[in-house]
Amino acid sequence: MAQYERRVVMSLTTSISTRNEQIRAFDTFLINKFEYQNKPDFTAMKKFIIEIKWALIFVVMMLLWMLLERLFGLHDRNIEYHPLVTNFVAIPAIIVYVLALLDKRRNYYNGQMSYLQGFVSGVIITVIVTLLSPLSQLITSLVITPDYFHNVIEYTVTTGTMSRAEAEEYFTLNNYLVQTIMFTPVMGIFTSAVVAIFTRRTNSNRQ
Repeated sequence: MAQYERRVVMSLTTSISTRNEQIRAFDTFLINKFEYQNKPDFTAMKKFIIEIKWALIFVVMMLLWMLLERLFGLHDRNIEYHPLVTNFVAIPAIIVYVLALLDKRRNYYNGQMSYLQGFVSGVIITVIVTLLSPLSQLITSLVITPDYFHNVIEYTVTTGTMSRAEAEEYFTLNNYLVQTIMFTPVMGIFTSAVVAIFTRRTNSNRQ
């Protein structure tokens, strides 16, 4: 009888030990699965690292352009030339997009890039630049050239281009923020559509 009881106890002990191991294994599985699902996935970010890099370069370029405009007096003593000269920012802007798509073609697509791939890359850059455009405008208006709005209001009123009420309503930080958010994606998408034509390269292009 005692031998039978020992066998029963040993059997129960083995069963409990096995069940505990199964529970620990299941707990480990759940923990690992939870950690995997909640682990940050940087794959998508790595996929667009080139676009992020060139979007930041574009923003820095625009800030430097604004600084140069101020240094050359286009925001005060030579403000009458500002409406004309400021349009030339399109040249470095296009150059940045060209370099960005060439970088994407060379270092991501291994030298081969279709028009659609280049266009999509340009649009992604545009989206990032658009998201950063309010910050860029704030830096421009509050840090680089804080007197621009006052100066341009006085200039437009003096030349009779606008009444003071119209000028004070138009030349405001809020209005420029809205214009920046609306204008940036339009020009960025247009630039991407054009630049993608010249930066595409497929096997058929080489023949």
